[in-house]
Amino acid sequence: MSIILNFFKKIVKSAGGKAADEAPKVRIYPRSEHTISRAQISEHALKVLYRLQKSGYDAYLVGGCVRDLLLGREPKDFDVVTNAHPEQIKGVFRNCRLIGRRFRLAHVHFGNEVIEVATFRGFGNEQDDNQVTNDEGRLLRDNVYGTIEQDVWRRDFTVNALYYNIKDFSVVDYTGGMDDHKSGMLRLIGDPETRFREDPVRMLRAVRFAVKLGFNIDPDCQKTIYGSADLLYSIPSARLYDEVLKLFLSGFALQTFEMLRHYGLFQVLFPDTEKSLAVEENGFPKLLLIKALQNSDNRIAEGKTVTPYFLLAAFLWEPLRMLTRINQERGMDDYNAFQSAAGEILSRQVRRTAFPRHISLAMREVWSLQPKFEQRIGPRPARLLTHPRFRAAYDFLLLRAETGDAGPELADWWSKFQQADEAAQKKMTQPSRNLKNSRTRRRNGKKKNAGPTENPPS
Repeated sequence: MSIILNFFKKIVKSAGGKAADEAPKVRIYPRSEHTISRAQISEHALKVLYRLQKSGYDAYLVGGCVRDLLLGREPKDFDVVTNAHPEQIKGVFRNCRLIGRRFRLAHVHFGNEVIEVATFRGFGNEQDDNQVTNDEGRLLRDNVYGTIEQDVWRRDFTVNALYYNIKDFSVVDYTGGMDDHKSGMLRLIGDPETRFREDPVRMLRAVRFAVKLGFNIDPDCQKTIYGSADLLYSIPSARLYDEVLKLFLSGFALQTFEMLRHYGLFQVLFPDTEKSLAVEENGFPKLLLIKALQNSDNRIAEGKTVTPYFLLAAFLWEPLRMLTRINQERGMDDYNAFQSAAGEILSRQVRRTAFPRHISLAMREVWSLQPKFEQRIGPRPARLLTHPRFRAAYDFLLLRAETGDAGPELADWWSKFQQADEAAQKKMTQPSRNLKNSRTRRRNGKKKNAGPTENPPS
């Protein structure tokens, strides 16, 4: 019991202004004091909640779905927490799969919808096979189970630590999350330095939630983030790639980008891009990435899709251009300078955010097609139209033209060429009269100056 109390004192020291020796005070908001209705909850999530309850277990909705329901938003997914252990959950649901090693979870499948069910997490007495941390304090494995009173202190932010109880339709609050919810404050549960060392990705989550919800980050949390960016270097690059997708494909990419740079986190995710942004051209900042982020947000707002490889290609375009110029100055021809730079930039970036091979191949194709837009004579333009990545590469050309990286006339020509019929396309790709005349003069000059193949007879 003393171990649990000491852990609790450490966690709660800076949470919601509570004293370290103060016991957790639960506040229960009955149905009449909150806005969540069962009509807003997925029918499959309700099935899971009711079946767990019927089987004798406690069952709650928790996390982002409760937070979003209170904000009047439609949750992306519904997470359930229970006192049933993973194997017991699997015994209740035939359509259940157990996943995860770091955190053992149950996924209950209903067609295309998956309801994630977790067991209440406990504190853990010391390192064993169920709970393992590294030398820096980061949790590597955490399968220690406990009670709801313990589980709440293992969550990250107070607004994500609200529990909707299916038994009486109440909202259970141990951390002051409802008050923070009403005041628009994103507050970390516990001591920020300790919690960020446990899982540095929480810093990225703080930025993502603050932007998405329009909340302010608690000052103590902000102060700690400023000096803790280097902790992210300990996170596997594959996990950081997953976080990058969440950060920049949620419809708030531009605001997220600005806040990540503000806290010094962006340079850990995209070091080459951060360096390139410090270099101005003709006294003006580079705008292609800013425009790409704006366009991405606009597309998502309109219900359109955004492909990760296109946005990542925009992130790394300036580093690619800079390294290409360096290669050219070293004496490499244009083609090899470009290809060598592309390979090196991708190789360096994968060490930070390990995107899959099909993503890097698509990025490289979008980049490699850019010089081909300059070739507008003969059969090459028609062939380029049939390339599988033409549309993405063309959109990238438009982006370059909007920000001064490519000529507007070039982008306009390709816009017209796509819409033209076959006869008009053939006319557009014929060499100009001056070009024909210059070619004719060159051929005639060669004939006129050509000497006999043999010596004349004497």
